[in-house]
Amino acid sequence: MRHLKRTAKLGRTGQHRNAMLANLVCSLIKHKRVTTSLAKAKAARSVAEKMVTLGKHGTLHDRRLAVARLHQEDAVKILFTEIAPAQKTRRGGYTRIVKLGQRQGDAGHLAILEWVDMPLPEAEPAEAKPAQEAKSAEGAPA
Repeated sequence: MRHLKRTAKLGRTGQHRNAMLANLVCSLIKHKRVTTSLAKAKAARSVAEKMVTLGKHGTLHDRRLAVARLHQEDAVKILFTEIAPAQKTRRGGYTRIVKLGQRQGDAGHLAILEWVDMPLPEAEPAEAKPAQEAKSAEGAPA
């Protein structure tokens, strides 16, 4: 019987799975949004929400537990200083999964994993506008 055997194995060994989920959550913390497979998003969601709960408590012991799980101190710093204080009033459900459809190559289900109530960084469109203006200025007849 598979009672209390809820872990999604994802076709990996335990150490490989833990490292992959830690890297995925660190990418989510740094970039605020990650596109991945639906199964990985569902597995990473529980890890991410547990890390936010540690960040909300904010003690030194919680910070050390987060570093032990994620292995990246810069991601833990962002978690404790930006993400956890923004989620202070929420009682759970810090992430959302948006289903995208199927991947072209193998028809795997894709999803976006992102934070709820967190603004996305707008650095990409601001950098793209000057490049477009320069191209249009060169192509315009003078």
